Amino acid sequence: MKIWNEILGNQVLVSSVIGWIVAQFLKTVIDLVLNRSFNPERIFGSGGMPSSHSSTVCALTTASGMKYGMGSFEFAISFVLAMIVMYDAMGVRRETGKQARLLNTVFFENILNIDGVLLQEKLKEYVGHTPLQVVAGAILGIGLALVISAYY
Repeated sequence: MKIWNEILGNQVLVSSVIGWIVAQFLKTVIDLVLNRSFNPERIFGSGGMPSSHSSTVCALTTASGMKYGMGSFEFAISFVLAMIVMYDAMGVRRETGKQARLLNTVFFENILNIDGVLLQEKLKEYVGHTPLQVVAGAILGIGLALVISAYY
């Protein structure tokens, strides 16, 4: 029981995890409203609005800065991690999604096979984020960390 008290008493960890959970929930709801159908992959999947990656790392960074100060190594590490994660989400991972969408179109419209094996499942297209999705996730994470800090 002591370990749960320690985990739940960790403002930085709680802020980060809640940042991820809330973003994933919102992403699922937004996808449900826009597509008028429930996609269970949205609950844990990457990509979409808002970016749960951005929400998580921005909650981590904000909580670290508030708990340890902006001059601390905890804040510095969190900040650098956040920049890398958000840059990657808009860059490499977004391009990967675009390539997957193109390959899915080519393979499934032309019913091609690879090395004699028929392609049986589509590649994941939701892996990256638009800049707007990243910014929305960042604002969500920062806001949640600020609200959570009122309880610690």
